[in-house]
This record gives sequence, C-alpha cells and structure tokens, in this order.
Amino acid sequence: MTVTVSMTINGQAVAHTIEERTLLVTYIRDICRLTGTHIGCDTSQCGACTVHLDGKAVKSCNVLALQAAGAHVTTIEGLVSNDGALHPMQQAFKTHHGLQCGYCTPGMVMSAVHLLKIIEQPTEEQIREQLDGNLCRCTGYHNIIKAVKEASKIMAKQA
Repeated sequence: MTVTVSMTINGQAVAHTIEERTLLVTYIRDICRLTGTHIGCDTSQCGACTVHLDGKAVKSCNVLALQAAGAHVTTIEGLVSNDGALHPMQQAFKTHHGLQCGYCTPGMVMSAVHLLKIIEQPTEEQIREQLDGNLCRCTGYHNIIKAVKEASKIMAKQA
C-alpha cells in the first residue's frame, strides 16, 4: 500500500507518496535526494544513518518514514548554515581529522551535536558513551573525541 507522508527536513516542507514500509533513511536518501545520511548496516548497529528527529538523535534505518510524519528532521546537510559555513562540529571534525574514509562521519557528527544539546561540556567518558552506538573502522576514535571536545568549547562560547 502507498500513503502520502509529509514532514519538514532541514527546514523545508516535503511530501511524497511512498510505500508504507519505506524506512526514513530510504526516504531521506532516495526520495528527497539528501545523500549525506549513510546506510551502513540496515540493522541499527553502526549509526551511519543517524539524524535528528524532533531534536533527538535517531538511527533512521530503524524508523519508518511514516513514523516521522509531521516531524522535523535534520540531516547532516541541515547543519551547514545558509552562507555555507560548516557547523562547529563539522569544522572540528575537519580540523582534528576526526574522519578518514568519512562513511561514519555524518552519523558521528549528528550524535555528537545531539550530545552537546544535552551536556554543554561533556567529559571524554560522556562523549564515548554517546558515540558508543556509532561504529568507525578507520580512526580509532581518538581524533573524534578531540573534535567533539573542541566543538563543545566553541559552541559554549557561541551560546
């Protein structure tokens, strides 16, 4: 069966007719053409598909698009400002080389941004706990932790 679903993605209202079983990650990538959100495992294990759904970090491969009807979704593309400037977390990942292949990066960034909404100046342990559901096979996490700590300092100054 098909249904029409509407939501707001990165501040833009969207509506499409989709199959009821369409995953949010598929909706975002294949229908809305926002390919920054990655599909890594399809089992909610890796976190590459993490987006913000009504302000909370969720793994979009574990949510039906229909469940997000009427919601506000922010993807990695939605973090960039209107003038093209990177979000402080994105800039910190770049500065501290918190990425290598980059496949996990959108999910890591989205999870880290959510953490800083909850805890302004997280400890290393709190950062590790938050990112526990995001797998990276390249970096060893050291530079990711540094990036999140740096971004927390920058974002605290901006608040």
